[in-house]
Amino acid sequence: MIYILIAGGCLWLLILAGRRRSPRLDRKLVRALVAAVAAVAAVVAGLRGAWIVSAGLILVSAVVGGSARMRRDPPSDASSMSIAQARSILGVGATADRSEIEQAYRRLIRRVHPDVGGAAGLAAQLNAARDVLLK
Repeated sequence: MIYILIAGGCLWLLILAGRRRSPRLDRKLVRALVAAVAAVAAVVAGLRGAWIVSAGLILVSAVVGGSARMRRDPPSDASSMSIAQARSILGVGATADRSEIEQAYRRLIRRVHPDVGGAAGLAAQLNAARDVLLK
């Protein structure tokens, strides 16, 4: 029991240390730490002979650990976007040609791409808007 309390205290300290990061990273960090604590508790419970508790903790560890690894990027709905919405998202006029659309897309995607700290949802909207206008 003391090991679980120590692990919980370490988890709390890591959560407090991670508060300076983005909320998305905090949730992933918390899930990963909960999965690790559940795995350690499963080993301890198994060594003490509590097989049912150990099996339940292994299941919790697998589910929570798996959810920490999942990427949930929103699908791009280019089919449901209107041309007016696409023009509004990219900030181009009704008479914009292919090169203007591509320039606006490149300018905006540099700011919102997930690799530079942007949001995956915004990048997906930009991709969908470009696809609608360039069809």
